[in-house]
Amino acid sequence: MAIKKSELYSSLWASCDELRGGMDASQYKDYVLTMLFVNYISDKYAGNPMGLIEIPKGASFDDMVALKGKPDIGDRINKEILRPLFSANGLEGSMELVDFNDDDKLGSGKDKVETLSKLIAIFENPGLNFKNNRAEDDDVLGDAYEFLMRHFATESGKSKGQFYTPAEVSRILSKVISVDKADKPSYTAYDPTCGSGSLLLKVADEAPNGLTLYGQEKDIATKGLAIMNMWLHGYPEASISGGNTISTPSFKENDGTLKRFDFVVANPPFSVKNWVTGINPMDDEFKRFRGFGVPPEKNGDYAFLLHIVASLKSTGKGAVILPHGVLFRGNAEAEIRKNLLQRKWIKGIIGLPANLFYGTGIPACIIVIDKENAEDREGVFMMDASKGYIKDGNKNRLREQDIHKIVDAFNRQWEIDKFCRLVPYSEIEKNEYNLNIPRYIDTQEEEDIQDLNAHLNGGIPQKDIDALQEFWTVYPNLRKDLFSPIREGYAKLNVEKSAIKSTIFEHSDFMQYDTQLNGLFEDFKSVNHSKMNAISFDTKPKDFIKTISEDILERYGNKPLIGQYDIYQHLLDYWNETLKDDVYLIVEDGWVAKIKRILEKNKKGTEVDKGWTCDLIPKELVVNRFLASEYQDLVSIETELESVQAELVSFEEEHAGDEGVLSDATNDKGTITKTTLTAFIKEIKSNPAEKESLSIANDLLKLFNREAELKKDQKDKTTALDNLTLKTFKELTEEDVRTLVVDDKWLASIKASIQTEIEAISQRLTGRVKQLAERYENTLIELDKETKTLEDKVSAHLEKMGLVWS
Repeated sequence: MAIKKSELYSSLWASCDELRGGMDASQYKDYVLTMLFVNYISDKYAGNPMGLIEIPKGASFDDMVALKGKPDIGDRINKEILRPLFSANGLEGSMELVDFNDDDKLGSGKDKVETLSKLIAIFENPGLNFKNNRAEDDDVLGDAYEFLMRHFATESGKSKGQFYTPAEVSRILSKVISVDKADKPSYTAYDPTCGSGSLLLKVADEAPNGLTLYGQEKDIATKGLAIMNMWLHGYPEASISGGNTISTPSFKENDGTLKRFDFVVANPPFSVKNWVTGINPMDDEFKRFRGFGVPPEKNGDYAFLLHIVASLKSTGKGAVILPHGVLFRGNAEAEIRKNLLQRKWIKGIIGLPANLFYGTGIPACIIVIDKENAEDREGVFMMDASKGYIKDGNKNRLREQDIHKIVDAFNRQWEIDKFCRLVPYSEIEKNEYNLNIPRYIDTQEEEDIQDLNAHLNGGIPQKDIDALQEFWTVYPNLRKDLFSPIREGYAKLNVEKSAIKSTIFEHSDFMQYDTQLNGLFEDFKSVNHSKMNAISFDTKPKDFIKTISEDILERYGNKPLIGQYDIYQHLLDYWNETLKDDVYLIVEDGWVAKIKRILEKNKKGTEVDKGWTCDLIPKELVVNRFLASEYQDLVSIETELESVQAELVSFEEEHAGDEGVLSDATNDKGTITKTTLTAFIKEIKSNPAEKESLSIANDLLKLFNREAELKKDQKDKTTALDNLTLKTFKELTEEDVRTLVVDDKWLASIKASIQTEIEAISQRLTGRVKQLAERYENTLIELDKETKTLEDKVSAHLEKMGLVWS
């Protein structure tokens, strides 16, 4: 039975993190990712003489499993698994092997044996079996690796998290340099500061037939991660070298000059202070600074940028992440910037949100370099994308809609107010080649100015009503129904404030446009319903979601009042939360509703059966479609039970207090129970003076008895309904499953999510109209009169009290 990917990755991280103990995440990641690496290549290549990777006899993951519990497990993993494996594939000496026998990091004796044995057990999870993934693009390994890397980067802190570039940012870099047009694997891509290789691999993902990859990484441990990452993702032939890129670049032509590439991407360390170590910039053998200038000795941002420029072919394209300072700092950097701009190699600049990266919290930008047809370029495409993100723990993260909008706007060179535009070179020259984004993109929101005339004389300013023109274009008759002119430039509200919302919601213009928007979803449904029902074992889930998400994006494009990227995000959110797991389950298991028991461990460690569930179909969908009347019977009982319990509370509040007739029926906590009430009735039933108390007590006892009956009925009905639901699940046909999943679950959920976006339209308009109405509801004269009236009342009261107000 397939395992939900979201549960797999979460449990994988939780298990690994639990075993970490006091070890720093930046160190512990090496053990976990090495284990994942051995697991993957063993599953994929063990016993395959034609495989790209050789797995020596005795050096597979199964052999590692056999070492669990052995007293010398750490030493044997080093000697019997890792060294033979790396030696057989020519990696010995090219990367640092993590030491599985390190007592300082893993503990000693039994502690180390237990830690390593448990770590191996985590990767025995059947969900991490890479041999038989039925989904052709089910990149369990890639997704697991990405998941772990992101969490390790988060846990490692600023100084140690630089090995990982967030996948969302990597995707932008790979999509704005036209990698999708590289249709042959002979095209080359290079990352001079490749870290763990994640950015380089994202670039390769964009190429239809792959790329030839090159990377250089100074940190030897991180270089090892990059090599493993390349192997894990099907690029064992990638060239990953070590050393300092600036002082000793690894990749050269036969004549000793720098090797040039079709694509270069990089996320170099920001503002390196010792970049000149090992190099004399004035006598650089690779001539990287000739004609541009030498970067400041204590800031290496432009050193990396000029290295990238020098590493590009004459038609090459690159993208690099750098701090905003490179856009406006003066002196030597200003001269370099001017020389780059005069060559017209800078195609665009994309300003990103702050706090995206694990190595720093400062905002950064993407500088896009394109040497091809540079002489025809008329300006630099500038974009301020700093406001599009969500909070994710202690970091910010780009959403799918942010990525798509950035890439679309950049590649199509759209002009969007307060977001992006092509800035002519003449304008840049007037600004002395300063590229600071706020000089060219004004993102300031217009100030909501108070109108003194309206405050003095009443009325709502027409200019504020005119500012809502986007609504009046769609609702042409609503404006005159809401407002009437009272004098030049001012209007009054035609309805009561309390009626603003209903007037908008019930207006024919609003309902007509609401119908149009709902029609867009019905069109989406009619086109994609068959695609959803056609999911089978040969479906590629990533192609599937791309197809339907691009369809919904296009369908809601250029529609007033509603953002197509917001709608797109709703679908992608649902994909990540639910739909992705469901699609992979169907690819693996088919259209069947497989049930499983819910087993939880109690405090003693014993597994307890907590019932059953189905990952693909929630119980309530089956109940709603097939057992509605039985469910309604249960709801009736629960409704009556709530009513009885409300009466019990009311009785207690009225009669159980210190002065209440049932005060003697309470326990030491001051509450009435059936036991205390029964004892009270027994005590007073023969006392004629307690006739009223007895009557009230008996009424309350009837409620307690009814509550008990209803609780029993509720329990019996709930059990019966659960059993009947289980029986119904087992009888579901494939057609039933398709209807429940596609119609009742997927499409219903997506529609409900999109409906919140549609409702937000009216809420925005309602909120603004109400705000204006309240702001100018009373004139200053009326407020003065009301203040005077209140003052007179206070003075009169004080005078009656014998006080004089002065």
